[in-house]
Amino acid sequence: MKWLVLLGLVAFSECIVKIPLRRVKIMRKTHSETNMLNNFLKEHAYRLYPTSSPGSNITTHPLRNIQDMLYVGNITIGTPPQEFQVVFDTASSDLWVPSVFCTSPTCVSHVMFRHLESSTFRPIRKTFSIEYGSGRMKGVVAHDTVRIGDLVSTDQQFGLSVAEYGFEGIPFDGVLGLNYPNLSFTGGIPIFDNLKNHGAISEPVFAFYLSKNKPEGSVVMFGGVDHRYYQGALNWIPLIQAGDWRVHMDRISLKRQVIACSGGCEALVDTGTSLIHGPRRLVNNILRFLGATPRGSKHYVSCFVVHKLSSIIFTINGINYPLPAQAYTIKDSSDDCYITFKGNTASASTETWILGDVFLRQYFSVYDRGNDRIGLAQAV
Repeated sequence: MKWLVLLGLVAFSECIVKIPLRRVKIMRKTHSETNMLNNFLKEHAYRLYPTSSPGSNITTHPLRNIQDMLYVGNITIGTPPQEFQVVFDTASSDLWVPSVFCTSPTCVSHVMFRHLESSTFRPIRKTFSIEYGSGRMKGVVAHDTVRIGDLVSTDQQFGLSVAEYGFEGIPFDGVLGLNYPNLSFTGGIPIFDNLKNHGAISEPVFAFYLSKNKPEGSVVMFGGVDHRYYQGALNWIPLIQAGDWRVHMDRISLKRQVIACSGGCEALVDTGTSLIHGPRRLVNNILRFLGATPRGSKHYVSCFVVHKLSSIIFTINGINYPLPAQAYTIKDSSDDCYITFKGNTASASTETWILGDVFLRQYFSVYDRGNDRIGLAQAV
C-alpha cells in the first residue's frame, strides 16, 4: 500500500463469502472540511455496522474513502467481538489495529482494541515496526479470534500499535494485509493463509470489485469468483514471482505513442493505494502530454476538457487495459479536476508502477494464491 508500508477460474458457490464495501468521498483537510468529515461520521455511525442476510454467507461492509479513493470494511477481533474499520490491502501482509497503550493522537481518534475485555486474547513477547509511504507505526504482537464476515480465524496473530505517525485525519483504524506471508513484519501467518490452511474457504482465491460513482456496491470476496461483477473474459497474468502481487507490464501508451514503461516494467496491483504511482520523471511526462498544470501537490486540467482527453492504455501480458479520462481524473471539493497519477521520489533499479484504486475501479481483480497469478476483467 503506497500511502502506508482475488486461481484458476472457479465456480461461484455457496462457499464464497462476499463483503460489500461502500465508498465515500473524503473532504480536504481544511478546518471547515474536517468538521464536515466529523459530522458525516457521526451521522452515518449506524450504517457502519455490517448486516447479514439470513441463511446466506453474505456480509455487507460500508466503505469510506481515504486520500480521495480508498476502500475499507469492517472486521471484528476478540471475544466478545470488537469492531474495526480496516483497509483490505494487497500490498502488505499484516493485520494490525490500535491498542489501548497507544498514546499517539491518531490512535486516540480511532477505535482501540481493549485486550482485557477479550477472553480469547493471548499476548506474546514480541515487538515489530512498519514504515509506510506516508507514515509509520510500532506495535506488539498478540493472538485472538478475528472475523471477516462469516469467516473466522481463531488464535490469529495480529499487531497492536503502540505508536502511529503520519496517519492523522484519516477515518480507518487499521490494516488487513492480503499479500504473501514472506512480506509479514510481525513474522506470523497472515489471516488469508490461516483461512486457506484450515479449510475455511473452498478455493485459495479472493477478488475485489470497487464501485464507481456510488457509495455502495463494492465487494471483496473470498473462496471464489462471482462472475456478475465483470464482463467479457477474465485474463490471467502470472506473477513475476510468488511472494508479491507484482506482474510484468509491457508498456503504457497514449494516442498510440508509448509514454512510459517503454522496455517493459513491473506493476504492483495494490488495493490499498488510491492513485497510480510511477517514477517521477515519467509521470511528469504524462502530465505534460495531458496539459495538466501544477497546483499545490496535484496537477489539474479543466473539468470541461476531461471528455476530450484520450484514454491511457496499460498493456499487461499482451492485453490492453484502457483507462478513460473520466477514470484517471477526479473532481475535488472545489469542483476542480486533478490527474490521479503521482510521481515517486524513491529510485529503483527496475521501473515500477503501482496500480491503485483508480485502475481497479475499472477492472475487476482476482488474486489466485493457488496458481500465483492475477486475473483482470472489465468491471460492470
